[in-house]
Amino acid sequence: MPELTELLQQALSLDVRDRATLAERLLASLDELTEQEAERVWAAEAQRRLEGYRTGRAKTVPSEAVHEKAQQLFR
Repeated sequence: MPELTELLQQALSLDVRDRATLAERLLASLDELTEQEAERVWAAEAQRRLEGYRTGRAKTVPSEAVHEKAQQLFR
C-alpha cells in the first residue's frame, strides 16, 4: 500500500467526479467503525486538538459566543 502522502497525491489528481465518489465512499466507511475504532479515532482527535491549543495553533471561543452564533444561525 502506498504511503498516505502518495495516496493523497493520486487521489487529488483524479477528476472532480471521481474525487467526489472517493470522498463519499471514505466518509461512508466511517459509519462502519466498531465502537473501539470510533473511540480510538475520537481519542486521537481530542489529542490533536489539545496539542493545537497548547501550541497556540488553535484558539478558544467563549461558550457565550458559540451559543449566540448558534442562535443567529437557527433563526
